Amino acid sequence: MKSIFCERLKELRKEKGIGQVELAKALNFSKGSISLWENGLREPKLSSLIVLAKYFGVSIDYLAGVEN
Repeated sequence: MKSIFCERLKELRKEKGIGQVELAKALNFSKGSISLWENGLREPKLSSLIVLAKYFGVSIDYLAGVEN
């Protein structure tokens, strides 16, 4: 079952008009990590969630699906 996080990450990335490789480079993550997160195969560490939330200008709660 895919989590809300995977859908929100993919949606935010597409809204910004960037691919997984560009996002990975911008945040110093591997492309593989981005792919695993978006496909619901892994969950990011808290430190990665913080970086993603800051980059996209959203809260961690939003990314995790706690708030709309």
